[in-house]
Amino acid sequence: MEDSRIKEFSERLSKVKMLPKSEINSEVIGNVDLDRLVDRLILDIGSFVGFHFVTLEEVTQAIGEINNAKIPMPVEVIKSSSFKPIASEYHEKFEIENRDVEHANGNVNDFVDYFRDRLHRIRRILETHVSTDGIPVGNLSLLKDMVGRDVYITGIVSSKITTKKGNIMVVMEDETDSVKVIFSNSPSEIGKRLYNEASTLVDDEVIAVKGKLINQFVIAKQIIWPDVTITERKNVEEDLGIAFISDVHVGSKLFLEQNFENMIKWLNGGAQDERSKEMAGKVKYLVVSGDVVDGIGVYPNQDRDLSVPDMYMQYQMFFDLIEDIPDYIHVFVLPGNHDSVRRAEPQPAFPSTIIKDYKKDNIHFVSNPSYLTLNGIQVLAYHGTSLDSIISSIPGMSYDKPEYPMLELLKRRHLSPIYGGNVIVPSKTDKLVIDKVPDILTMGHVHKNAISKYKGVTIINSGTWQARTAFQVKYGQIPTPARMPVFEMKTYKVTTVNFSSDSNVY
Repeated sequence: MEDSRIKEFSERLSKVKMLPKSEINSEVIGNVDLDRLVDRLILDIGSFVGFHFVTLEEVTQAIGEINNAKIPMPVEVIKSSSFKPIASEYHEKFEIENRDVEHANGNVNDFVDYFRDRLHRIRRILETHVSTDGIPVGNLSLLKDMVGRDVYITGIVSSKITTKKGNIMVVMEDETDSVKVIFSNSPSEIGKRLYNEASTLVDDEVIAVKGKLINQFVIAKQIIWPDVTITERKNVEEDLGIAFISDVHVGSKLFLEQNFENMIKWLNGGAQDERSKEMAGKVKYLVVSGDVVDGIGVYPNQDRDLSVPDMYMQYQMFFDLIEDIPDYIHVFVLPGNHDSVRRAEPQPAFPSTIIKDYKKDNIHFVSNPSYLTLNGIQVLAYHGTSLDSIISSIPGMSYDKPEYPMLELLKRRHLSPIYGGNVIVPSKTDKLVIDKVPDILTMGHVHKNAISKYKGVTIINSGTWQARTAFQVKYGQIPTPARMPVFEMKTYKVTTVNFSSDSNVY
């Protein structure tokens, strides 16, 4: 038994290029949780070259830190006896569609399958709502027979450059061939508009182009994005609400714990005024879009920013905090880039090593992204890591207005179009394609609240529960912490409830 425990410890260490010295035995490691011990050693030891041989002193110190760490006691939530939430009178009606995929090998065939599936899926979307004036070209290899004619082509943008003459040249590819598409820097109004549209094209997105084939170039006349069609408002009889939060960052020194607890109290009827209390009583669902903890080892020297330097304790704190959410409210929790799942997207739901024995009937752990159908309202929930690459690639985008890059993702019908801008699993099916137009698209990641509408889709970025970080100060980013948007199903109205220190909702 003793040998098997040391063997298990050695196997876990070897996965992170460490090995225990012979002086470490089962008596030394005792009954400590091995996952927590390895994570603590990674944090304490830091970077090294090759393999690191873990010493008795390092193990003893790590175990002592684990044993001495304390989880802050959660504040008891006293439920108002006068609070009669309307949401408690309705039975929950929800469906979950996880978008996780099996991890691929990452060989050439996996990448080919992945991009081929993306092209096929988005091409089908383009075919449903675009009328072609030119000759539709099924395969780019057929273009050579159409010189001098108007054509309609579909493909993946593989590159974009500005030529010496100031034109934009885009290379488009499909399964059969590639073609160079020219967007002229024309002084006409139509030409300027087309040129400006071409400047927003990003690598790896799928588009259609109408133009004329001259020699080996297509001279573009129009860009067609897959985009979303105008969606009509659902007729929902129940006067219920969906609340949205993200980027809680439990374990960070900047986690706004008191504000978060005030939000929990608000959900339990602790609002100061009757109007706010009525709003709280409508909340039937809560969507949490990732980064529920700050994690460990996410960025260099992160340990300096942590109040709880133990990943498992961070998750235990989060579970303790959401324990007091009323049982009639169903909570859907996605992972984000700070959470302890694989970094590559789509991300799976939290594994049993994180959840452990935590179980409540109203708490649901789902993949990133996920489609959630809540009383008929379809919510596409995604953490939003790809917003970084969209903001840096499209002129005019900024972290201050996340609704605009979110709109660009809807327009491209893909949650992370730039391959390499975000780590993506190359699988046979591209689960990041937005094949179904949602009623609500919600994200987090950028720590900035935003509410907008686009062709009938409600766009919500749910902000954060972490105060302004040194990174944000350095780059001039100003977060909007401790705010929770609430979507009312019957009216489609979105109200942002402010739990910051200068608010008076609680």
